[in-house]
Amino acid sequence: MMVDTTVMAAFSLASPLSTLHLSNFRASSPLFSLRPSTSSSSSSFRRLLILSNNTFSNPCHVNSSFTHPFHSTSTFLMSTEDSFARSSSSSSSCSSSSSDDNHSSTIEDDDDDDDVVGAVLDKDDYDSSPPPLPDRWDVLGLGQAMVDFSGMVDDEFLMRLGLDKGTRKVVNHEERGRVLQAMDGCSYKAAAGGSLSNTLVALARLGGHSIGGPPLNVAMAGSIGGDPLGGFYRTKLRRANVNFLSAPVKDGTTGTVIVLTTSDAQRTMLAYQGTSSYINYDSSMESIISKTNILVVEGYLFEFPDTIKTIKKICQFARDSGALVAVTASDVTCIERHYDDFWEIMENYADIIFANSDEARAFCHFCSEESPISSTQYLSHFVPLVSVTDGPRGSYIGIKGEALYVPPSPCVPVDTCGAGDAYASGILYGLLRGASGLKGMGTLAARVAAVVVGQQGTRLRVQDASQLAQSFGFGVEGSVQADVGSDQISSL
Repeated sequence: MMVDTTVMAAFSLASPLSTLHLSNFRASSPLFSLRPSTSSSSSSFRRLLILSNNTFSNPCHVNSSFTHPFHSTSTFLMSTEDSFARSSSSSSSCSSSSSDDNHSSTIEDDDDDDDVVGAVLDKDDYDSSPPPLPDRWDVLGLGQAMVDFSGMVDDEFLMRLGLDKGTRKVVNHEERGRVLQAMDGCSYKAAAGGSLSNTLVALARLGGHSIGGPPLNVAMAGSIGGDPLGGFYRTKLRRANVNFLSAPVKDGTTGTVIVLTTSDAQRTMLAYQGTSSYINYDSSMESIISKTNILVVEGYLFEFPDTIKTIKKICQFARDSGALVAVTASDVTCIERHYDDFWEIMENYADIIFANSDEARAFCHFCSEESPISSTQYLSHFVPLVSVTDGPRGSYIGIKGEALYVPPSPCVPVDTCGAGDAYASGILYGLLRGASGLKGMGTLAARVAAVVVGQQGTRLRVQDASQLAQSFGFGVEGSVQADVGSDQISSL
């Protein structure tokens, strides 16, 4: 069954206090009870239309442009007390044999455009000369701001610390200090980490050129401490053309994730939340959201009860301000623990949901044998646009009870970590750059994901992003307006 010719709206950058943009879309689904809608004569009413030929018209992008004239060495050295020091030794692998050596830890920055070892990032480097801000934000991400430390270890190192290989564990400040102290003398990398930041950096790099429109304005809000790690996090995002807009929490401690990888490629992760679970909702946050086209909420924030309340307020204000709201599923266990909270946000506020096939099934309470087509179709009754990735098997885009299959982009896989984050950046890029068809938008996203899968590391590199953007060329409008019959649409 082809897409219903009466499908007119999946999203809207709507006028405040109006639910009209969803009522037309959802009225035709038996799974919805039609909510009262209000009419609006506001001249600011803008709508993203999904048309009968499976193309769409997108008003989501703005004409302001800016650059980030921020250049600073960001490789740094850190002791177990989170202070900066200069390296006095050459790096070595983190094995049990090095645990008794009296060496300083060397932390290498993981950026592809800055890999200097042994430099110090002074406080002045990241507090002075903030870049000018644009009038509006194309995308604002709301998520956990955590610095990732990643290094290679051996099995004996894990055993000595009593860590179960391949697990993820939440630790307190003392436990984190104990692990970092054990890593003293080892070489490891630091990054402004997190799933959401991967997506935002990839989007900013794709949209960093005037191809198909002015450079995209991308930002993140969350919580960092007023410590050196908080300054590092803000600096790293700035360097990637992503502004971190939230003020640091005085006397707060920036969250960290220690990723310990063994030779068999298994990763053991230790997460210290710090202040990352805290989201401050105030007039400053409202001002930022009122200037935002798409708000992306990271699912990991649902782990914290007080934060969930704040998320609801922020999503409501975003909708009232005319922004689209996107939610990332983040993790199956997180969905299982906070199932009702996720669904409250999805049903009442979300315009877009990003999930992998396991997460999509968890939302639907489907068994593991259930096809991702079914979960994509089911979720699209509740959320206007559903994006579901299924690893090397491809992906699906769901609208109004239907699932459009997107084949995977060919690549030689090297590291699959970060593939879903990259895919989400491609979907957002397609929306903001005016891709005219769902199939083309999905194909674009699959190509971005394939590039990240074909490299070591989770971040889309600057050079790759530039080449991808030029190849899309927009350009996309001509390539994606294919016949609906060739789009492999699955229907209930």
